[in-house]
Amino acid sequence: MHCGKKYVASLFLSAALMAPLGAFAMAGPQDDHERHEEQVRRVYDPYHKDYHNWDRAEDDVYRHWLEGRHVAYVDFEHLKKRDQQAYWNWRHSHEDRH
Repeated sequence: MHCGKKYVASLFLSAALMAPLGAFAMAGPQDDHERHEEQVRRVYDPYHKDYHNWDRAEDDVYRHWLEGRHVAYVDFEHLKKRDQQAYWNWRHSHEDRH
């Protein structure tokens, strides 16, 4: 019976020592959210055969292009193919200015 008490005591001691390690292993939800905000989406331009990082700067340029055409904001993925091509053509002709 004496060995059983030592076994139970060592089991509880091990669990108590391991519990703080489990807390460090889990990422907090706010850390995960910040990581997703920093990610940049890459968009392929099939007309010029290159990739563009779609970040805040590219989105600002895209919105400038939409304003110049006097149209309401439409997410780039939902734009008609001919309008996407028009944007990429305009974007490549104005790259040195932005």
